[in-house]
Amino acid sequence: MAVDDVDGTLAAMGPRLRAAREHHGATLAGVSRATGISTSTLSRIETGRRKPTLEVLLQLSKEYGVSLDELAGTAPAPAAEPRATAPLSFGDDKAVLPLTRYVGGLHAHKHVLPALEAPPARPRQVSHDGYEWLCVLYGRLWLALGGQDLVLTPGDVVEFDTRTPHGVANTGPGGPVEYLVMFGPQGEHLRPRTPPAAGRGSRRPNRARAGREQP
Repeated sequence: MAVDDVDGTLAAMGPRLRAAREHHGATLAGVSRATGISTSTLSRIETGRRKPTLEVLLQLSKEYGVSLDELAGTAPAPAAEPRATAPLSFGDDKAVLPLTRYVGGLHAHKHVLPALEAPPARPRQVSHDGYEWLCVLYGRLWLALGGQDLVLTPGDVVEFDTRTPHGVANTGPGGPVEYLVMFGPQGEHLRPRTPPAAGRGSRRPNRARAGREQP
């Protein structure tokens, strides 16, 4: 460390020593009695008119219960504890686990619908700007898309313009439903990079199979 850096660090200790003393709830007179350092010396150090010696710093560090690194301002910032992403709960007992944290662009979520004791009513539909891709992981999902009623099973994938009225529900007893949702701005579509197999064209077999099944 350069001489100028050392001088700057020592000069900056005055306000930190004063803050440490005040946080400790002590007066200059009280610290003087506990350490044997005169009140005038303590005052001059705190106001930057005197540089503290190592002996004085060790005494004050012990008295205030802080480290020399803290007094010098060189203590590393405490590491943030990892925080698990808590699922969001909704009134229909659906749980949604966000998989992305950034603003704008595509967003991914995992949805879980609980098992039902009786067949549900047709899902309530909503519409809004955007484009959505949905993939079922487990269970049987009822997708009401406009005037269509589709039952999607594990591995089925659908994509649709969210301006089309849409809603989902568990098809009924038999267990929960888990599915992934990717939502993007209006007009943003997935861009497949794998060319279709010869003779099959670009048709998506899962989507076609899903469209033929009714709840």
